Amino acid sequence: MKKYLRTFYIFCCVLLVPTIAISQSKTFKNPKANTKIIGQQWEVIDLVFSAKTKSKSPFDIKATAHVTGKKESQQIPLFYNGNDTWVLRYSSANTEEQSFVISSELKALDGKRGKITITKNQKTDRHGGIVLNENNPQHLFYEDGSHYFNLAFECDWLFALDYGQDDINKTKHLLSLLNEYRFNQVVMNVYSYDVSWPKDKRLAEHPEHEYGGREDIFPFLGSNSNPDFSSLNINFFKHFDKVISEMHNQEIVSHLMIYVWNKLVSWPEMESEADNRYYNYVIKRYQAFPNIIWDVSKEALHKTRATAGYISERIERTRKLDSYGRLVSVHDYGFCRNHADEVDFISMQNWQHTLYQNMLNARNDFPNKPIFNIEHGGYEASPYVVFPGAYTDAEVCLRRNYMCLFAGGYTTYYWQGASWNALIHNPFEQPKDFQKPHFEYFTHMRKLFDSAPFENFEANSRYNGSGYNLTNKKDGIILLYTPKENHYTSAKVQVSREFNFENATQQWFNTLTGEFTLEEKYEMKELGFWDYRPWRYEADAVLIIRNLKPKNK
Repeated sequence: MKKYLRTFYIFCCVLLVPTIAISQSKTFKNPKANTKIIGQQWEVIDLVFSAKTKSKSPFDIKATAHVTGKKESQQIPLFYNGNDTWVLRYSSANTEEQSFVISSELKALDGKRGKITITKNQKTDRHGGIVLNENNPQHLFYEDGSHYFNLAFECDWLFALDYGQDDINKTKHLLSLLNEYRFNQVVMNVYSYDVSWPKDKRLAEHPEHEYGGREDIFPFLGSNSNPDFSSLNINFFKHFDKVISEMHNQEIVSHLMIYVWNKLVSWPEMESEADNRYYNYVIKRYQAFPNIIWDVSKEALHKTRATAGYISERIERTRKLDSYGRLVSVHDYGFCRNHADEVDFISMQNWQHTLYQNMLNARNDFPNKPIFNIEHGGYEASPYVVFPGAYTDAEVCLRRNYMCLFAGGYTTYYWQGASWNALIHNPFEQPKDFQKPHFEYFTHMRKLFDSAPFENFEANSRYNGSGYNLTNKKDGIILLYTPKENHYTSAKVQVSREFNFENATQQWFNTLTGEFTLEEKYEMKELGFWDYRPWRYEADAVLIIRNLKPKNK
């Protein structure tokens, strides 16, 4: 019954989308100086200006809006949107009236001015862009100060769903699923072409799930097989606008990888005019979206396509062009490790069996930056073998995600049916024998950390015992993660040394079902390993001890 209720819920959401305010970009065409332009905090506003030009390269015409208010001043680049139109795309966290004036080498744009009024946000699940916090530097936060529990889902080909269609119903459906199961980030490419490794023959029987190798999708003129780098494909980016806007509507962050080197893409030469034009355009066009995190490239130093110097230059270029200061990282741990001062958080890609220790080492090595494992080798199986990696069993993949969390870092979930060229947007509407993803495992994960604020925990390997320890002294909570094979775990030594526990309670959490045992009074037993823990051999579990009071030192 729950399955059918959930499916009905999603169906209703998709039906209702056109009847509610789905577009997060309010559009004002050719606004005058006295046009009333009003938007809410973190709402995206497009001011569209018509200005004819005889330039053969309108993308390269410079136009900047100088936006000023009582709290801040910004220099925001406009972008060309085809048909002699330029767009000032804007959002703000500040509730105030702001004024703008445009400076441009194009006379028809130069001197355009107006005022924008930003009112208080009315969307209860909207909290602003993702930022750092100097008082808690190893965690991520929203602009309104609330914690951002970075739980990502890899979907490289999201840009390709519904491409060429007026609506984006498939995209909405997939994003609605991710939202329902409480993922709040998609790791994605601006563009990918195809994979270089062997494809499952079964995929050929379902062309509706194959998005690799499409010649009709390309961010430049021409096609990937016959590229024309002289200009950009406006229609590609207009479609991409719909995708990013819908993600913003559903409060899902786009972890946007601007390049990818190992997906057979025909890119222009590094630092060429065409390369710079493409990179600049992406930054100009999407920086106003609060749900953007920049990533220069997937597999950033893959083979010999890019140098560390080139990646550094792209980061510097991003920071100069992005007037909103969105977070920047690079999908390459070697680069992040050697250039930690250039990135806002450390991105890792680690498949080793010793994942927990590797994550813990990184967290200790970079005490002032969040650690995010984008790719830990766990690629849950789907009906197609797309990229098996090191681990495909759903429970093992889940365990590796918990290993990242209990080392104090953030994590990403991969399902082979959606991470790469095979993209199944509606997995729960497939036949009964269809191998479906275990999205629910991550809903349970979020439920656990709703009850135990992750941003206040520290990885405490000293007291790992037979599991993994997270300690939250601020709220008086200890979490101990234990694999299902584990017979016994205890926080006895830590509790006795560091806490007063007269009012402490304990309970267990089942990582596969989301079930909590009853919260009972904590008892410190001398030989507790004679007691069986719940769900032994059935599910990994977390022991939760609450209401601890730190001892006065």
